[in-house]
Order: sequence, then structure tokens, then C-alpha cells
Amino acid sequence: MNLPHDLVALREEYFAHGLRRIDLDPDPIRQFGIWFNAAVEVGINEVNAVAVATVAEDGQPTVRTVLLKSYGHDGFVFYTNYLSEKGHHLEKNARTGLVIHWKELDRQIRIDGSAEKVSREESTRYFHSRPVGSQLGAWVSHQSEVIDARRMLEARLSEMEERFAGQEIPCPPHWGGYRVKPERIEFWQGRPNRLHDRFRYTREGESWRIDRLAP
Repeated sequence: MNLPHDLVALREEYFAHGLRRIDLDPDPIRQFGIWFNAAVEVGINEVNAVAVATVAEDGQPTVRTVLLKSYGHDGFVFYTNYLSEKGHHLEKNARTGLVIHWKELDRQIRIDGSAEKVSREESTRYFHSRPVGSQLGAWVSHQSEVIDARRMLEARLSEMEERFAGQEIPCPPHWGGYRVKPERIEFWQGRPNRLHDRFRYTREGESWRIDRLAP
């Protein structure tokens, strides 16, 4: 098969400044904030896009992209349909991994841990901060289910617009947030000759151990 590009020849050298142990905050959440703010400052599009990995009952890993909506010492939060594929996976196996990649900065962050549902109050508060169209969309789409045609979604949207006309749209019971509580967080900085800088924080009780990893 002829490929449109020579994938073997596709490579890029990294020239960013390195990452040293002395540069790191002892707290990985604060370090995440430092890097996140730097990514915001350079104007990265959808800077909060994060890949979420889950594992099906048959052991098959699945990855998709969601939007990170908050983070702190209690964890990293994203929102979704609880009846979606990822929701079903997390119901059976709460173990998950997140990856956020900022190409413009030659940086990547990996987060490993377990996911738990946020409170209904927190989910409802965020739900009502969303645009009306997004609120309606949460009622319209039975996420991950097979559908015959897009017109089914459009018909259901019209139905929901009529149903909730002139009133506050309630947060669906099947929709809400997950908080990923981290156990390991790795910061990756691209460097020349593929000798990248990698530092992994591992939770040890209430503190964190920091190790440099070979690239």
C-alpha cells in the first residue's frame, strides 16, 4: 500500500530548554498548574484537551479525548454521559489514565489513578454553566449507542427544545463528572537527540516521591 507520506522519515528534533530536578515544585499539582498556565499563555488551542484511557471487561484498553474542567489536590475533573462506553468501563474498573500533550511546548503530562463520580451538586453546578445548546445535547445523545441516521438526533433535539422551552434545563441523571485521583504523575519535556527529560511523581501517603526516568 502506498502511503501519502513516508512515515519513517517523519521526525522532528526538540530544542526546548531542559527540565531539571531543581526546577520542579515538590507538589505535582502545583507543577501541573505552572505548566498549564504556561500553555495558556502561548495560546494553545483547546489547552485543556486530555486523552482518557479506560479498560473494558475483556481487557481491551480504549482511549478518547475529553476536556479537563477543573483540577486540584483532590484530583482532575472531566464530565461525560455516565451511560457512555467510558462510563460503563469506569463502573466496572475505576483505574484510568490521562495524557495531556502540548506540542507547541514539547511537553506531555501523564496521570495514572482511579476515577470516582463527583457529587450531584458539583455536576449540576457545572451543567448550568454550560451553553444552552450543550445542556440540551446532554439530553439528546445516548452517547456511544448505535444510531441509524443523524436525523434521529435532530428530531430528538427538537423534542428537547419543546420539552424545556421557557424553563431551566435540569441536569440529566445519567450525566456528570468524574474526578481522577492521581497516584502517579509524569512530566515529559522534549530534548535533542531523543534524550528527553522525564520526571515521575509517585504518591507515598500524604507526600510524593520524585524520580527521574530514562527517556
